[in-house]
Amino acid sequence: MLQNLLALRQIAQRTISTASRRHFENKVSEKQKLFQEDNGIPVHLKGGVADALLYRATMILTVGGTAYAIYQLAMASLPKKQD
Repeated sequence: MLQNLLALRQIAQRTISTASRRHFENKVSEKQKLFQEDNGIPVHLKGGVADALLYRATMILTVGGTAYAIYQLAMASLPKKQD
């Protein structure tokens, strides 16, 4: 029993330590060049189309939420008509 446990432990350690690791290419210098480039684009939009879509969605939600909040405040401040 003890021998089986030791064998299992050895296999588990070997599998974990010899598992292939993914090697990712370091792209930090490329990103630094992109974001430090002086091309007149704001830094929050330099990431491309995805950044532009996120920015527009955020602006739409912000303006829409503000307008809705003002509308609700106006409705709450006006007295209701009594029939």
